[in-house]
Amino acid sequence: MLFPQSLQRLICTGIALLAMPAAFAETVFHQLDNGMKVIIAEDHRAPVVLTQLWYKIGSIDEVPGKTGLSHALEHMMFKGTHTVPAGEYSSRISALGGEDNAYTSPEETVYHVNIAAQHLPTVLRLEADRMANLNFSDAAFRNEMKVIREERRQTVDDSPNNALYEKLLGIAWQKSANRTHTIGIMRDLHHLKPNDLRQWYRQWYAPNNATLIIVGDVNPEQTLATVKQYFGQIPARELPKRQDISERLDRPVKPAAMRANTKQPLMVLGYRVPHLQKLDDTMPYALDVLGSILDGHSAARFSKNLVRGQQTAQRIDVSYDLLSRQPQLWTVFAMPANGTSTAKLRQLIEAQIADIAENGVSEEELQRAIRQEEANEIYDRDSIESRASLMGTLENTGFSYRDEAEIRRRLSQVTAQQVQEAARLLTSGRAVFVEMQPAR
Repeated sequence: MLFPQSLQRLICTGIALLAMPAAFAETVFHQLDNGMKVIIAEDHRAPVVLTQLWYKIGSIDEVPGKTGLSHALEHMMFKGTHTVPAGEYSSRISALGGEDNAYTSPEETVYHVNIAAQHLPTVLRLEADRMANLNFSDAAFRNEMKVIREERRQTVDDSPNNALYEKLLGIAWQKSANRTHTIGIMRDLHHLKPNDLRQWYRQWYAPNNATLIIVGDVNPEQTLATVKQYFGQIPARELPKRQDISERLDRPVKPAAMRANTKQPLMVLGYRVPHLQKLDDTMPYALDVLGSILDGHSAARFSKNLVRGQQTAQRIDVSYDLLSRQPQLWTVFAMPANGTSTAKLRQLIEAQIADIAENGVSEEELQRAIRQEEANEIYDRDSIESRASLMGTLENTGFSYRDEAEIRRRLSQVTAQQVQEAARLLTSGRAVFVEMQPAR
């Protein structure tokens, strides 16, 4: 499954951190001798357990001509080992009343299972087996690549939103790793070979490139012993050197236009901005809060002024990933209302940002945005999925799950002046604009 690269990102990053518990209570961290990180968090409200196995490998680690490797390998991880036939992994999980799935993003590949707590040893045994013993046939590969190419057609080529976002990536960045959609380029999907995936698996699917997160009705000591039993004997591997994916954030870029099978025009503004690399960075926190002020609640400026007020837009959505391994876009996706052109809506959106850059925001507006985000996340704060995903994101982006409280504190202390500085950054020539018009 693809992990959306835009507005539907499911991981609780950014301002959502404000609503998470102050710390992950009763959480155990251990690193096995082979380098695999293990995080176990107790939650005894229900007799269930969630496992997430994170591999620090995604499309930003791929090279030209081999795009789509990480996502294709995710599919093949369900095609059998030396002892578990193809398709049996999911069948065995389902037979125990559990649910399993996986996703690939630019930055990680994650396999997760939700199941009754007493079946945790079975899940761990199956996961360790396919970490060490993946064994898919060439025929299975060829069949699955047909599925993936059709997925590409449906989710990108025939999806106006995703096609627009792919176009944005293609002109915003210069390096292939940042320019390419996670699913890969169609011509590469036709040319990938079974051994390309086998080599990718051998390079990156190693315990010292993985983080196992377990949240639920478990005893940490007993659970860690079981983890060691199944994963402890898998040897570490020497990982390849990761490529440099840094980018110039202020390179001039010309606007782009495209046509597609859509009934309504669409547009996206992408601002090339920094992401959080150190806990004491200030701009990423301010950019995140700025997004909430403009789009985070019903009284946010875009909704209040442009959607309901002037009625020049049917919808406007802001997206920004505070926690990331790659250069980031602070994006504004918008659909103009009838009678409003994409060019006009762009001017109106930029005017809203420019107003904050010039005049700032009031303390009341700032606090309202933060409080509203906290209220919106009341449900998610009790979700074991959200809890595990946040821990995984922190570990995968170079932080520790223990840093959650400090990030949350810094987000809550963003000042009106810092928000104004973030708006000024957006008005400093970092914008990339793409519009989509209905096909003639």
